[in-house]
Amino acid sequence: MSEEMTVLETLPEVLPEALSEPAALTPFSNLPAPLAAALAERGYAEPTSVQAAVLEPEALGRDMIVSAQTGSGKTVAFGIAMLRELLADGATLPAAKAPVALVIAPTRELALQVSRELEWLCAKANARIATCVGGMDPSKERRALHHGAHIVVGTPGRLRDHLERGALDLSQLAYIVLDEADEMLDMGFRDDLEQILDATPDTRRTLMFSATMPRPIAALAQRYQHNALRISTVGDDRGHGDIDYQTVAVSPSDIENAVINLLRFHEAETAMLFCATRDNVRHLHATLVERGFAAVALSGEHSQNERNYALQALRDGRARVCVATDVAARGIDVASLSLVIHVEVPRDAETLQHRSGRTGRAGRKGTAVIIVPYPRRRRVEEMLRRARINATVAEVPSAEMIRERDRQRMFEALLEPVEGTPEELELAQRLLDQRGALDLAVALVRQHSKSMPEPEELIDLSKRGEDPRADKSHHREGFDDTVWFRMDIGRRQNADPRWILPLLCRRGHITRNEIGAIRIAANETFFQVPRSIEAKVREALQRTLTEGAEDESGIRIEPSPDGGQQGGGQAARQPARAPVRRTESRPPVQHREEQPRNAPSPAPSPVRSPAPTQAPSPTRSPAPAQAASQPAKQAYKKPYEPAAKPEARKQLGVTPGSAPRTDRKPPRAGGRPGKPPFKPGGSKPFKPGGPKATGANRKGPRPR
Repeated sequence: MSEEMTVLETLPEVLPEALSEPAALTPFSNLPAPLAAALAERGYAEPTSVQAAVLEPEALGRDMIVSAQTGSGKTVAFGIAMLRELLADGATLPAAKAPVALVIAPTRELALQVSRELEWLCAKANARIATCVGGMDPSKERRALHHGAHIVVGTPGRLRDHLERGALDLSQLAYIVLDEADEMLDMGFRDDLEQILDATPDTRRTLMFSATMPRPIAALAQRYQHNALRISTVGDDRGHGDIDYQTVAVSPSDIENAVINLLRFHEAETAMLFCATRDNVRHLHATLVERGFAAVALSGEHSQNERNYALQALRDGRARVCVATDVAARGIDVASLSLVIHVEVPRDAETLQHRSGRTGRAGRKGTAVIIVPYPRRRRVEEMLRRARINATVAEVPSAEMIRERDRQRMFEALLEPVEGTPEELELAQRLLDQRGALDLAVALVRQHSKSMPEPEELIDLSKRGEDPRADKSHHREGFDDTVWFRMDIGRRQNADPRWILPLLCRRGHITRNEIGAIRIAANETFFQVPRSIEAKVREALQRTLTEGAEDESGIRIEPSPDGGQQGGGQAARQPARAPVRRTESRPPVQHREEQPRNAPSPAPSPVRSPAPTQAPSPTRSPAPAQAASQPAKQAYKKPYEPAAKPEARKQLGVTPGSAPRTDRKPPRAGGRPGKPPFKPGGSKPFKPGGPKATGANRKGPRPR
């Protein structure tokens, strides 16, 4: 009893000492209670590097320009930087009037995402947040601004529109945040940003957050910031530590097939594919949907409702693949996104970093694959070197690799312990009673494989650069044992496979499938046929040969032992043929005797003149023998042209064969030949009631 009384007497002395001991401090202990409670509910135990930097005492009350990696928690960082000073006087914010903080984002999706992040961060502080983005109803946004908001989040174009209409009052603004400022300048929002910044008070704090910090951002900060604190959490290695970069080289015609195989091989819970243009996004999205992938598209041509639906489908798991452009996907944060595929090569290192930053966020691991068309591999290597990113060179998964990975995943999924409901157990027992276990397992495997798109076969680039003639796999079946034939025509006789192949089919009585390689030399051509039909081809060629013919039947075709591999040969012993005429021969044309064009036609003589004895001109065809017994013919005269046409050009006042006339006045400048120039006062006055009061002369008389 005495021991119990002693303990009770000493208890009041121990409790005050225990209560007076400070509790264990956390990184967020110095924040206002509403902020600390919101972060604790979200599971924030330790701040990220950028969040710890803005919590430093030297950052209190100063402008900041922050460069940090994507997915490092920049939204929560500038939310903490704003709210820890706005909530310093009390636990909650006062009634909302004019906004005290403004956040500007480059895209609608990023603005909506920032708004959602700030809502849970400011939930216990009774902060009202208004969102102003393009594609939404502007009247609702104006009503929200009129009712009052503590924080306004929006895109530059819509914010400028509300500012010009007087719906946005920036007179009480204390903080302005430019999120992804480099992207806003690249998108051409510089004028909008400058107009918004010029309308804010000089006492406001300006915070700039971006993954990269190019020179235009530094110039903008120098103009609108005062004594800014520069914070950079990007190390010498710009590659994200939680992202595994890979490059795969493919043929340009195999890019879509490579995308399908990469999606099938990784089987990521959520994947994002980046294209450069809207047309490419539309085409690739249609291809993936046709192949059976649950895919959505995200580009500038989609409305805001379509964008919201696509992002919500990704978050809900109804879609697993998102095909997007660079701008539309800026700032998108999907927790389950673990694979990023660069379908088209990024234009620079900053674009590569922003694309890849959609994965590996908040400490999660991710994979970024760059599909490199083989001709552009040097450019990609240079871009990665400048970005200081170490990428692993990998191969596109083949169909066999994908099937092996599918089997492993199926084994892992089916061998996991399962607790079935009574209804499921009853149905399983009924199946076992009717079919054997092996049949049910085969049906299960087949059903599992049917739900997956088939992988694609790709072009093997490992043999690029080798001699294609050394690859025996390109030989056609049935041409292992062949014989060569020779034709006595070549390139100098206009030999071309387009007409040689049909000629061989007609002369040799064979089909094109029975003709192998064709080699065209200067004065001869070689071709090969299977040895099994050599006798038939030789007999047909001999039967269809016509010695001395000018058409294709006169072409000599005979066996050739070497097939043109040894120089000279028969081509050196035989003269070259003239160019082959592939049309039927025509009888020679009888040329008329040439006479002067304008010479009078001679009268036909009743006596026949003997044939001329002189030799014909080398440029003219000789007249036939029977032409001597015919009368001389007149010169050919076209039916639409007179026989005698004056050689001299007809001039004004001049008749061919006569001297020029001198009784007319010479032409004057500005008038017709022989007429004086028009004088305004020399014509008769115009009468409106006359016969020329309508038509082209409605406005006055016509000059004469």
